[in-house]
Formats: sequence, C-alpha cells, structure tokens
Amino acid sequence: MNTNNRMITNISEQLEKEFGKHGTPERARFDEEAYAFYTSQILLDARKQARLTQKELAIRIGADKSYVSKIEKGITVPSVATFYRIVNALGMHVELTMPV
Repeated sequence: MNTNNRMITNISEQLEKEFGKHGTPERARFDEEAYAFYTSQILLDARKQARLTQKELAIRIGADKSYVSKIEKGITVPSVATFYRIVNALGMHVELTMPV
C-alpha cells in the first residue's frame, strides 16, 4: 500500500484505474510487461551473483551477448526453452509446486 500524503491507496484499485481490469487487453499488456521485468531482474541478479558477464552467459546458452542484454532489460522475453537454458547455465533450478 502507498501512503503518500497520509492516504492509504489500494494497489489493486490503482492498477485497475491506470491499466484496466483483469481480462482487458490493456491489463494483459501491463501484466506481461511486469512479468518480463520481474523475470529479467531475477536473471540479472543471478548472473551477477554467479560472477558471469553477459558474454559468458551468452556463450553458455548459445546466444549473442545482445540477446542476454535484451532479456535483462525486459525488452525480450525468452522462450521457455531459453529460460531453462539460462537457469541451468546459472546453476539454478525451477521448482513448480501444487498449492496445498
């Protein structure tokens, strides 16, 4: 919640106001961009923690340095296969679990 000017803001309401309700094309576009940015930051942080350059990661996954850069900037969303190659190259793993 945002408490600017001592007013409490409901984030869900604010997102609906700015980007539309869930199910609208505008909201879907916002959600896609948000997920791309979130994923890009996770991969960027993991690459830095692994002490790899973009070029080194690119070589490990069989891609160009510029492609890795675009992923880390959230400009390009990698395919699922490329995402898993990156995860493996960084020594990470993905765990999918069912809700309890």
